[in-house]
Amino acid sequence: MTMDIRSYNRDAWNRLVATGNRWTVPVKEADIRRARSGQVELLLTPTRFVPETWLGNLQGLDILCLASGGGQQGPLLAAAGAQVTTFDNSPAQLSQDIKVARQHDLQLQTVEGDMRDLSQLADASFDMIFHPCSNSFVPETAPVWREAARVLRSGGRLLAGMTNPLRYLFDQLKYESGTMRVQHRLPYSDLTDLDDQQRQRLIYDTGEPLEFGHTLEQLLGGQTAAGLAITGLYEDRYDASDQDPLSEYCDSFLATRSVKLGQ
Repeated sequence: MTMDIRSYNRDAWNRLVATGNRWTVPVKEADIRRARSGQVELLLTPTRFVPETWLGNLQGLDILCLASGGGQQGPLLAAAGAQVTTFDNSPAQLSQDIKVARQHDLQLQTVEGDMRDLSQLADASFDMIFHPCSNSFVPETAPVWREAARVLRSGGRLLAGMTNPLRYLFDQLKYESGTMRVQHRLPYSDLTDLDDQQRQRLIYDTGEPLEFGHTLEQLLGGQTAAGLAITGLYEDRYDASDQDPLSEYCDSFLATRSVKLGQ
């Protein structure tokens, strides 16, 4: 099936903003106050906060929030004293960052674009990239890692959240009813691994973004191939309130801290 994936997912995320998806709801004033005092609670994955040791002193750092709109991570990093650029495919998600920045007098820039193409951004222009679980909305990750490495300065850090590909093994309809039946091969694509009825339901009934399940070799090995050395990793899962069947048994998200090797 041929489709303009970027355009479709841009519209899908715009709709999610309108319906109040959890990753589109701006942070509260109390969160901004804590960030200004140095207490920054950031999520790369569903529930586990990024370790303080991964963040370090944020004051004055040039930080790219990559595919990270929604009025959450970018404003908190700006409140902590960083110089923030939020790059996202969804204008509505970017508008959430702009809204929070105006409400709290924060300096923050926004750029609309595809996470696989950062040509609008100069080489070696950022000290840190903050990239929450979002690369599952593009069909390949290698360009994401290459572009991240290009715009990072030597010794700069990439903090990235990722979906473990095991989440894409199961028949989605049965999964939603609590039954985990292995159905799909990896890597996974909504475009090619769903049957016609399932794909029609996704696109025309739910309007959810298209997703892609990348292998661990693509997610982790792709970073090292791009010149990024992985120096930290943790795993995460949904909490009990999400009633996610797989989370009863194992973690199914991961986050990495990577450093750009010197040139």
